[in-house]
Amino acid sequence: MGDEPVNTISRRLITAMAQYLFETIDLKKAYRIGSQEVSALRGVSTAVHRGEFTAVMGPSGSGKSTFMNLLGCLDTPTSGQYLLEGVAVSALPAPHRARIRNRRIGFVFQSFNLLPRTSALENTALPLRYAGIARSKRLERAEEVLGWVGMADRLEHHPSQLSGGQQQRVAIARALVNDPVLILADEPTGALDTRTGIEVMSVFQDLNRSGMTVVVVTHDPEVANFTQRTLLFRDGLLVGDRRSVKPADARTHPPLPVVEKEAAG
Repeated sequence: MGDEPVNTISRRLITAMAQYLFETIDLKKAYRIGSQEVSALRGVSTAVHRGEFTAVMGPSGSGKSTFMNLLGCLDTPTSGQYLLEGVAVSALPAPHRARIRNRRIGFVFQSFNLLPRTSALENTALPLRYAGIARSKRLERAEEVLGWVGMADRLEHHPSQLSGGQQQRVAIARALVNDPVLILADEPTGALDTRTGIEVMSVFQDLNRSGMTVVVVTHDPEVANFTQRTLLFRDGLLVGDRRSVKPADARTHPPLPVVEKEAAG
């Protein structure tokens, strides 16, 4: 390598970087609670390629939610680096991180977070409204992505008129409307029965087949079975990185009886 021209070496480095959508290098996050410092992440180094479907797993307190918040530019690390598309995002000023968060990353949450008195179409278009896109253009785009997730016939329905699975499909459409490079889903099946959760995972698999990079944060190994890769967190550390040669296919998963989630308590 020492005899290679500089421009050849540069091209090889750029190609290697381009393989990763994001990379974390010795990522650490600590919080101060009173006089104590609590380490939520203790030096996490990993990288995810474009087009990968990855599960981030771990028990409560493992650091998986903190990791997702850092990936989503919702928080900044205490030390270490987070690179998205080769850019050291964690070092950028807050307004730049907010712009990346709004334009390059789509979020899906367990509780859907839909506006209750707003139609599926308007809920989906909301990020484009904040981006200053004209109403006609944003509704056209929202209708398009709702069609992608099988909700073309529910455009004017309000959340109260939709099932849990349908609400989550609307939330996924909203995450897609800005044409992000990365979808981050935090326990997206946590509020759903088993059968509906599998249907939602089928939507994520379809998006991944089309080239979308998806990261799902979950405590459920059944959810992880539908992904290509599982990152296992414990006590703020990345303790496992497993790849699946043949993930379960949600489209052909054996039919299951509906099992309602038990109320916490």
